Amino acid sequence: MTERVHPNSSYLNGKSTTGTQTRVKDTSPTSGMCPICIRDCPFLCEISLSSFRGREAIYPEPVQFGDSTAGALKDFGLDWSHFNIQAGLFEAHGVEPNSDVAIFPNVNIETKVGGVPLKVPILTGAFGSTEVGRKYWEGLAIGAALSGAIVTVGENVCGMDVESKIENNKVTHSAELKRRVDLFRKFWDGKYGDVVVQTNVEDQRLGVDVYAISKLEVNIIERKWGQGAKAIGGEVRIRDIEKAKLLKKRGYIVIPDPEDPTVQQAWKDGVFKSFERHSRVGIPTEKGFLDDIDWLRKQGPKHIFLKTGAYKPSAVAWTMKLASEAKIDAVTFDGAGGGTGMSPVPMMDEMSIPTVYLEALVLKCAQILKKKGRHVPDLVIAGGFISETQIFKAIAMSNFGEGPFIKAVLMARSPLTAVMKSNYFRQLAQEGRLPKTFADRYGATPEKFFIAAPELKAKYGERFKEIPWEAVGLYTYLTDRVGLGLMQLMAGARKWKLNLLDRNDLMALTERASRVTGIPLAEDVEKDAIERILD
Repeated sequence: MTERVHPNSSYLNGKSTTGTQTRVKDTSPTSGMCPICIRDCPFLCEISLSSFRGREAIYPEPVQFGDSTAGALKDFGLDWSHFNIQAGLFEAHGVEPNSDVAIFPNVNIETKVGGVPLKVPILTGAFGSTEVGRKYWEGLAIGAALSGAIVTVGENVCGMDVESKIENNKVTHSAELKRRVDLFRKFWDGKYGDVVVQTNVEDQRLGVDVYAISKLEVNIIERKWGQGAKAIGGEVRIRDIEKAKLLKKRGYIVIPDPEDPTVQQAWKDGVFKSFERHSRVGIPTEKGFLDDIDWLRKQGPKHIFLKTGAYKPSAVAWTMKLASEAKIDAVTFDGAGGGTGMSPVPMMDEMSIPTVYLEALVLKCAQILKKKGRHVPDLVIAGGFISETQIFKAIAMSNFGEGPFIKAVLMARSPLTAVMKSNYFRQLAQEGRLPKTFADRYGATPEKFFIAAPELKAKYGERFKEIPWEAVGLYTYLTDRVGLGLMQLMAGARKWKLNLLDRNDLMALTERASRVTGIPLAEDVEKDAIERILD
């Protein structure tokens, strides 16, 4: 594979994420503009949309908010496709070397993250106050529970819940947060996976952590320092001016100001149709963080996690240092490129460290801490994961000989896609509007086209009626596709336990991939093996 450059100039002035396009394809490599820009052009490019809608043009199409996710268009020059998995032949690790036993269904892909057992090495989330997370939570939560995965309730849920009861600036009841926790537990087996409640600056001010622990008996609290999609606080759209006013009163940053008479008139006149709600950016300090974790631990959670974004190397090192000193159970590092809400498109494309580069930095920090005999939290990597091949590579890359540092990956956009698509096709089936080719091939009812339905019916009996089809879809994706696919890959590498995957299972296909990660190029793997064996 040749080294890739960044052929992204054509996207500078026309992006599907914002619904913009240029009149011609051969745009300027510098500006992304058409070589000849004409007055009577019927197309909306980034420049023209910006001239009409201003800040709205920064975000993924506002009209799609609540039923979409968004990700970067940019080629970052290095991704998981730049590595291949080594196939084995003579050995069988973690299983009896017997052809009747060493079969892929016997591969064990279970893991533990921060002391929490998982059937699949996957966390899903975080799905916070974004409308898409709220609307599709039932499928996300129950699907994760069925799969034995972790689901994360993201930031600002209590603050955005109009029915929340807040006394002395502290939340005492949130129907929405309770709904989210209860839905996961409805089909939770009590062992595999769990529900995490994430807390940002606003959540901590509202006392969401104390409420979740004391009233909802949540086991895992996750402090949030950021995400890979953006380096600023969480953002959502509000389509109700009264709700926008309420959120401003609760201390959120709401743009434009819903209490401004000029803004109110513009809203009434239909000049714009949604407000932006922004969260504050946390600026952690060493003492402040360590004191906070000591305080939080006294509140009684069984596990404490930390979620951070794709910040510069010094920030990665400080995060690892503080997580080690505070003895955090697990830390998630989220690589650049995607989001579940309304992350600014330029920020998704042009800011922060992409996933593979980020993992390399995190692993360097983990090795240093381990050599010094200091606590190394379980690590989770996020940022664009959709398949078992990516999961295999991320975990294998992290094992330098004493077990993987990366215990699992976090997936957000892909679980949402699985749930949204399941929801849409269930609706089409009910309305008799399924595409003919789909119905002819897979069946015209959910009972037929969800292949895992018979398995779940047999397992849950009468309770199967309580499982929404959206959850069946997520379960099918996480277990019957990704989980089973991972088992096949591991058997091909002759590894029957997840913690046996290591760096020798990988080869780099580009010089950059090898240089960044230390994984040898395909032509350099086992360079002396042929002479050593045949001589």
